[in-house]
Amino acid sequence: MTTKKIGVLAILGASLIWAIEPIIAKCAYRSDGYLQTLTIRSIVIVLIAFLYVRRTTKTSLKISTKHLSIIIYIGLAGTVLAEALFFYSLTCIPVLNAVLIAHLQPIFIVLIGFFVLKEDKLTRYDYLGILIMIIAGLFVTTRNIENLFMARLGTLGDLLVLLATLVWATTAILVRKYLTQIDVGLLVFYRFLVASVVFAAYMLSRSTLAISNIYQILLGVTGGVGYILYYEGLKRIKAAQASSVELTTPMFAAAFGFLLLDELITVMQAVGIILLAVGVYLVSKREEDCL
Repeated sequence: MTTKKIGVLAILGASLIWAIEPIIAKCAYRSDGYLQTLTIRSIVIVLIAFLYVRRTTKTSLKISTKHLSIIIYIGLAGTVLAEALFFYSLTCIPVLNAVLIAHLQPIFIVLIGFFVLKEDKLTRYDYLGILIMIIAGLFVTTRNIENLFMARLGTLGDLLVLLATLVWATTAILVRKYLTQIDVGLLVFYRFLVASVVFAAYMLSRSTLAISNIYQILLGVTGGVGYILYYEGLKRIKAAQASSVELTTPMFAAAFGFLLLDELITVMQAVGIILLAVGVYLVSKREEDCL
């Protein structure tokens, strides 16, 4: 099997996992709160990443001190803050909304690269892709024509996912810029170790740290495998190709939400899925042309 095929299959596997993760989370919430679930998930991901490192590389867990501050930021911002916002939002919005809004991340990556890092120039494809993705986001959050015309632009849960997506974009840029040489298992291990310490300390202070259901453990297993597959896939294929394959996540989420949670998809949301795919393609087109 070629390197490209392995990379595509890895990203596809991660996409499938990320689509079913919110479903598992909602099952876990039936008997416990989202913070408790998120804490157990983070601890299990640390264990999965540790086993992966020992199994694949047998290297030590040491990392360079110059990478430490970046990993701490990714752990605190990308996991403690962003994932707390995302998983809390699942208590009040449909799975499809959460997954689709999270896939607006390329907008923030492009804009941060242009306005903050001053490294990338925006092309006509970027502008058009960003515009189309914004329209896609509006279609998903408003759900129907009436809400769109009345400017009912979504709920607090939709806004929280959008904030989480912005934070995830900053961590994605830092990983690409500074951490590409770090072993995938180590990156996942330390990212969630930081989060586990924070979450566990908070839950212990409330004397509520305990495993309440099997879904919490399953969420950690799927999360760990998903992150490892995604990072391994990124090492083998272009980022533009990864973005295209990752767009299967909303499709999977829509199907799982309908079959398992009876979440209906409106016509506007279906159009939003299509527009999202077009927008990501346009944003990634520049990279494909340059590589």
